[in-house]
Amino acid sequence: MTRAGADPNGRPARERAVIGAVRLPRQGRAAVEESLDELAGLVEAAGGVAVRRVVQELRAPTPAFHFGRGKVDEIGRAAKEAAARLLVCDDPLTPIQERNLSQALGIKVIDRTALILDIFAQRARSSEGKLQVELAQLTYLLPRLVGQWTHLERLGGGIGTRGPGETQLESDRRVIRRRVMKIRRALEAVQVHRGLQREGRRRTGLPVVALIGYTNAGKTTLLNRLTGARLGAADRLFVTLDPAARLVTRGGHAFILTDTVGFIRKLPHELVAAFRATLEALKDADLLLHVVDASHPALEAHLAAVEGLLVELGAGDRPAVLALNKMDRLDGERPPRPAARVGVPISAATGAGLDALLEAIAAALPPVRPVTLRVPHADGAALALCYAQGSVLARADEPDAVRLEVELPPAVLAALAPYVVPALPAPAAMLD
Repeated sequence: MTRAGADPNGRPARERAVIGAVRLPRQGRAAVEESLDELAGLVEAAGGVAVRRVVQELRAPTPAFHFGRGKVDEIGRAAKEAAARLLVCDDPLTPIQERNLSQALGIKVIDRTALILDIFAQRARSSEGKLQVELAQLTYLLPRLVGQWTHLERLGGGIGTRGPGETQLESDRRVIRRRVMKIRRALEAVQVHRGLQREGRRRTGLPVVALIGYTNAGKTTLLNRLTGARLGAADRLFVTLDPAARLVTRGGHAFILTDTVGFIRKLPHELVAAFRATLEALKDADLLLHVVDASHPALEAHLAAVEGLLVELGAGDRPAVLALNKMDRLDGERPPRPAARVGVPISAATGAGLDALLEAIAAALPPVRPVTLRVPHADGAALALCYAQGSVLARADEPDAVRLEVELPPAVLAALAPYVVPALPAPAAMLD
């Protein structure tokens, strides 16, 4: 979102926006209002302020304007009265609807998808994040080129271009498609690098727990609290975009905790596609730690949005632990219990309930069974690995080796497979 002018204190003035939605017969009024509340939060996250909201009840959106013609006039009056220069529609707009609304209102018109893309463009810091956002923006922009700039409909001039030739629109489309292909190749290389990083974490033998949840549920705050990290966290939507991985060593528990972008209802398909390589890392995690804002009135809707996207990414069958965060905001009240689910009440801000959460994580991780190893004295590295990454239950020093009874993570056990002592078969029952 652009910013113009300044407030009395000399700070850039926030862009004023009207937000609107069409309520269809199958949609409840409360659900539409909750979605508009979230849209107002997105406008704020982008640096603007929602000064008016408009809802129209229709059997179906109109092909030309999405809203009815009378409602378009009402939006125009509301925008003029509030000195708003932007309309943000909570529903997806077709390129034609977007253009028609902008021409009829004389102000800029965007939908929720464009708004989220704008926020991501502001927040992306890593080269990977910037590439993913640019890919999503170009994919969104491509069908909207017609009518955005008048020069796009002129034929190219000059010698050799007379006749039908190639329109500037076709040329721009070709440039965008080439850029999209270049970005996708770059992201494929990033994906290979991410795969090597994940494999490196696997070789440590530590289980990987992936943080997931609705945006602003407190995932990064929880990661900071458990690991001592100082990653940026704030009470705003989409503060964290770039993946992060930190080691948790607390209360006798050790695992790698990863964080990534938060989810949201009506998440743009362009973003899902662009961030797919990052989000698909969830399928490689040993456990998902699903963080929800227990104080939010739309708790169930947030849960459904996250779980729906997990299914879309092919990670819907991963084991998960549910953390009911922000208990400190409930003033001692009983948290709204998610239907048919059991969660661990916590507060990432105060640290309350984290010991119980760690116990729940340990119980949900794949069980580690003791094995017997016979490690040669010469392989000191293998012995050190057993003590560093495993739990040694018993030790016996033999003339040429060390016999250990030890619990090891699967990855470490695979590396030490040559030293595993096969278990003896149970003795056969004696016959009378």
